Amino acid sequence: MKRYLVGGAVRDRLLGLALGDRDWVVVGVTPEQMLAAGYRPVGKDFPVFLDVKTGEEHALARTERKSGHGYRGFTFHTGPEVTLEDDLRRRDLTVNAIAQDDEGRLIDPYGGQADLRARLLRHVSPAFAEDPLRVLRVARFHARFATLGFRVADETLALMRQMVDDGEVDHLVPERVWKEMSRALMHARPSVFFQTLRDCGALARILPEVDALFGVPQRADYHPEIDTGIHTLMCVDAAARAGAALPVRFAALVHDLGKARTPPDEWPQHRQHEQRGVAPVRAVCERLRVPNDCRDLAIDVTREHLNVHRAFELRPTTLHDLIERLGGLRRPERFEQALQACEADARGRLGHESSAYPQTDHLRAAREIAIAIQAADVMHEGVQGAEIGRRLREARVAALKRGLSRCSTGDPEG
Repeated sequence: MKRYLVGGAVRDRLLGLALGDRDWVVVGVTPEQMLAAGYRPVGKDFPVFLDVKTGEEHALARTERKSGHGYRGFTFHTGPEVTLEDDLRRRDLTVNAIAQDDEGRLIDPYGGQADLRARLLRHVSPAFAEDPLRVLRVARFHARFATLGFRVADETLALMRQMVDDGEVDHLVPERVWKEMSRALMHARPSVFFQTLRDCGALARILPEVDALFGVPQRADYHPEIDTGIHTLMCVDAAARAGAALPVRFAALVHDLGKARTPPDEWPQHRQHEQRGVAPVRAVCERLRVPNDCRDLAIDVTREHLNVHRAFELRPTTLHDLIERLGGLRRPERFEQALQACEADARGRLGHESSAYPQTDHLRAAREIAIAIQAADVMHEGVQGAEIGRRLREARVAALKRGLSRCSTGDPEG
């Protein structure tokens, strides 16, 4: 029995990055021997065992054979005769196919170290094409390591295009698409994930609503980058620069889907794109089974982002109702996330990456004025039921009239 550290732990150590979970491959052993040694089985599709002392996973070395469509369409084989090189050959990228033994020696049969030095993401073997999930994984690794200068090898990108043309990515299940996409959104440059998918043709299959934004023009005076798809990628990167949470980054990604539904004879104007965008946002969320917190924020931001941009132009009554719709009176965290997404929208424009966005402070101040008045302040003798809510709204609007001055700044185009 010999064990080897494999995958991301080896790769990241060689790159000088902080290490995450450690995964091990075990060679020359049977499942029965692992059980006898005190390991606990946890694998469903193939033998994986947990070291009860360290909590680290140990997988038996295995080979795989394509037996159907999608990432689940594989038959696995394990046995004492399966070598470490056999196991590493089935992995996706050379940089993930480096192993390290207990003495610290590296086993690198497929040139992973050379590709790390060259900053290259390259597939190990033609078997890469058998698993469509690898298209998403390569795009995610590209997004993760883009700040280090990594690129996808030309031959790997060509293979990914062929996989798309062959229909392999059409067999991806929604949960895995969302898992890879949500992880990519949390990297420093999530735009690279979506651009890589677009470069190989997969974005049109996986997120056609986002792919449709490319080539749709916007007014150059508001959007010097002009192309709506480019603006969208700039928005997700702006949210990432701000360190925003996943719901904010997802909202930044989908908030302008309505612009793809603008009739071309209306370009570059996009009137009512916020209303037109709600339906495609719902469709994306339903298809990919997006979590409720991401879905709900994305819908709110899609519907309201122009109103947030025009915050200084809103009358106190309209301002109050906007704050209420964004959760400011009952869900302050949701309200703050909505403001962050709108700020990412404003800064996701060429030349505006560091521009001030005073609308957020204006809306925060307005919210503080509104919530300072509570139901007890209007509950006089005989006032009850719906009347309490009506009087509370009136009192808060009156407070906003007294407490805020209006000015005519903002971005009416969004």
